[in-house]
Amino acid sequence: MPTFVADKPTLFANSLQTSEPARIICKRPTEKMGFDTEPTFYEKAILSDLQGAWQYLREEVAEHPGFEGRERALFHIDDAMSWESVRNLAQVQRSLILVRNLLHQGDVPDAVAECLGAVSELSG
Repeated sequence: MPTFVADKPTLFANSLQTSEPARIICKRPTEKMGFDTEPTFYEKAILSDLQGAWQYLREEVAEHPGFEGRERALFHIDDAMSWESVRNLAQVQRSLILVRNLLHQGDVPDAVAECLGAVSELSG
């Protein structure tokens, strides 16, 4: 049985003109693999608070129809309040700027402006 040594698992059997099965040995890199650690209680709590602030903002925007940019803002708020987005603080900042710009195109009620301020405070 032929033996091949490769840095990566590669299929050599197709290139062989033999009916014998090929045995492939894969050399493992010697680098240590890092593991992500679980977020601390503090990180979980602040991210949960941020997600909650996005939810309150969404409720206020949904309850106050009639201003320009409302539908587009709701779309981007829904995206921003997902757990995947909340955990990425750079994405939170981009979403916040986008939503803020959309909401300030129209005459937003005070309750919406307050919720937007809460999201801004938690993400800053």
